[in-house]
Amino acid sequence: MKEKKAACRNVNENPCNMCMPMGGILALKGIENTMVVLHGSQGCSTYMRRHISEHFNEPVDVGSSSLNEKGTIYGGEKNLKQALDNVRKVYNPGVIGILTTCLAETIGEDIGRFAEEYLQEKNGEEIFLVTAPTPGYGGTQAEGYFFTARRILTCLTKKSEKHNKINLIVSNISPADIREIKRILNLMEIKYTLFPDFSDTMDRPFQRPYRKMTPEGTKIEDIRKMSGAPATLQLGMTVEDALSPGKYLAETFGVPLYNLPLPIGLENTDRFMEVLQEVTGKGLPDSLQQERGRLLDGMIDSHKYNFLGRAVLFGEPELVYALTRTCLENGIHPVVVATGSRTAKLAELLQPYIEAAPEPVQILSGTDFAVIRKYGEAAEANVAIGDSTGRYLEEKAGIPLIRIGFPILDRMGGHRLLSVGYTGTMAFLDRVTNTLLDSKLKPYRSRMYDTFYRKAT
Repeated sequence: MKEKKAACRNVNENPCNMCMPMGGILALKGIENTMVVLHGSQGCSTYMRRHISEHFNEPVDVGSSSLNEKGTIYGGEKNLKQALDNVRKVYNPGVIGILTTCLAETIGEDIGRFAEEYLQEKNGEEIFLVTAPTPGYGGTQAEGYFFTARRILTCLTKKSEKHNKINLIVSNISPADIREIKRILNLMEIKYTLFPDFSDTMDRPFQRPYRKMTPEGTKIEDIRKMSGAPATLQLGMTVEDALSPGKYLAETFGVPLYNLPLPIGLENTDRFMEVLQEVTGKGLPDSLQQERGRLLDGMIDSHKYNFLGRAVLFGEPELVYALTRTCLENGIHPVVVATGSRTAKLAELLQPYIEAAPEPVQILSGTDFAVIRKYGEAAEANVAIGDSTGRYLEEKAGIPLIRIGFPILDRMGGHRLLSVGYTGTMAFLDRVTNTLLDSKLKPYRSRMYDTFYRKAT
């Protein structure tokens, strides 16, 4: 009699990530007067436009080379060049970013060669092309974001004279977070180039007439001069060197690199402020010191509730790393820390902090929500922290979800959530504390009734 084989599972159920070109589009949207063309099927650009548009509540234009059956067999060079002509005619962009999808990479399309040939054919015309191979199966949106940001610097940055504007490279955070970082830099009277800056391209004020292209975003002229900066601060502790824009500037132009965590939480924000002071020689203004004091006061006030928290944290590695440390310093126990990215760095970086945790912390990489849910239920998690893709935890396991990160598709204002700096950390902590209080107090009367009154009768 044949032995019964154990059930196997080799598929992802509700993956904890989105595809690589999605992140590439976001990085390119942070550059002034830039348009994106996806070399692949039309459905891919439609899918990404929809997700980005729903999160930011803004119209999002992404061109497509519209690869069909014929282009897939004989090559899509003609389609891509036609798409570039169309985009230039309709939008007149300063830069065109060319990304690939799974289909184009699978059939071996060389977008670098196509771009060079296109420029030769348009000899004499001023066109800036940035190419970035971003197959969906090559990584998550987090890898796509940083890889494309690095490619932008590779294509646009030139050797420059030394100047006093520091480089600040941000990960995929909300427009509200980017604006908060700029506010802090302005309060400290620091000159900077923030890259990529989609705070105003993806969260525009209402205005008439509608403009297809906006002048906001990081200036191309500033990107060209990032090689002459006194230092680069990169908010990307979990980023591999091969994907790191800051590493590229350090290796190619000798710009000193400070790799920092996202300034969420007291220790992470303190570290951000310390490095800003060290690099620029500027002091911390009274207003920021007062904000720090208010955060400390708020942490003391909410600690008596937060210690009840048993959290599942998930999303892009950089955000998850910062949030996990924030939870630990506020008494919230992270029982599961998960990301869809295949990275060992997250576990390595968190190891010194979770060693002191009262219970083991399950760290998962390259995972999906079926696995996250299994471990979350086993650890009796009572709060989940991450983007809208984690709604399955709320729907199927009853774990309340605090939304943060990208994408947030089932709530309004996801792009306006503030979480960085002393003020943003306090806002984030309030969201966590109030969710824990809601879980505790909402069933209070019914629990008392069942425990004492019903039993007595």
